Amino acid sequence: MLADSPEDFAEEYAIHDYEGFGNYALSEYAGIETAHEVACLIAEYPDIGSELLNHFDGDMEEAKTAIRENYCGCYKSLADYAQEWTEETTQIPKDLTYYIDYERMGWDIEMGGDIFTLETGFEAVHVFWSR
Repeated sequence: MLADSPEDFAEEYAIHDYEGFGNYALSEYAGIETAHEVACLIAEYPDIGSELLNHFDGDMEEAKTAIRENYCGCYKSLADYAQEWTEETTQIPKDLTYYIDYERMGWDIEMGGDIFTLETGFEAVHVFWSR
């Protein structure tokens, strides 16, 4: 690109078009390799790729690890996640099921640092373990 520039002695380039990168603001001086890697992650995970990169301040390895190792799924709410997780890991007596506050439980799990969430739309809460 620089070799074919109409400008003599063209030495650097800048990225000014972020279309297709979601909410992720790619640095205008990011290298071509970085731009390609970001684009591939967002293309592979269009619902959460850009949001994860924002969450991890652009750290590609952290974002990839979160997706591949710590992703729990997408839920309508954090309460839905807390209910599913509780019912899969605990035997709850039928008489007590009506007394469990899953909304509060989900809030406690997140505030305790065990998980983090990314909301990408209405009733689209993506849950990740914070390991």
